[in-house]
Amino acid sequence: MKKLLILPSLFFLFVSNSCHKEIKSEKGGIDVVSNVYFDVSKNLDKIQSFHLSSLNYSGDSIIERIPDVDAPELTQQIYFINDSLCYTIENENPGKIILSDIIRKQKPLPVEKKKVGTLFSQEKIPNYRNRKNLSDTVLFKKKYKRFEINSPWMYTRFYIYPTDTILPYSIYKHAEKDYHGRLERIDSYNKKTDIFVTLQLISRKNWDSEAREIFEFNHFIKNRKK
Repeated sequence: MKKLLILPSLFFLFVSNSCHKEIKSEKGGIDVVSNVYFDVSKNLDKIQSFHLSSLNYSGDSIIERIPDVDAPELTQQIYFINDSLCYTIENENPGKIILSDIIRKQKPLPVEKKKVGTLFSQEKIPNYRNRKNLSDTVLFKKKYKRFEINSPWMYTRFYIYPTDTILPYSIYKHAEKDYHGRLERIDSYNKKTDIFVTLQLISRKNWDSEAREIFEFNHFIKNRKK
């Protein structure tokens, strides 16, 4: 669990805002995954993989499922994020959760103060003004714009996918505006510790099973009240 808390706080900053374009994705999800390589200058054998978060959205409402660090198929925590506020979902049966009741009864936490899973922040990329643009590249059959930031202690490379489709959140919004796309991958190498970390956002069209139960049940409740 400590690793789950430490990794996002060091490398991954999210902001709950829209990008610069007009086409809005109304439904879908993103898996936030990371690979950590130790003693990378020697070999790539020492590796740990983390499924940090499963984000599912319907409009501006987000169900965040945090997988167990040792058994990713299990759920450690579920959050409901709406209007920049975060609510904890305690019910073990997703098919019986009424989101309007949670909003009415629970005191929310400002989303930027959430410390587990994906972090939401307005901070900018360190040393962003010292970045260097790189040539475009193709990863997983997608073409990316790239830039790098090199310092005495850290080397970081950023991959931005040019797209008009926006999500209900963005990574480092200021960079996404500058490069007219969505930041989907960050590779960081710590020169002092010899640790290489990759962060990847894998988008998908469908919700995961628990989020689907929650969204569909609440859609049913809402229609029944009409």
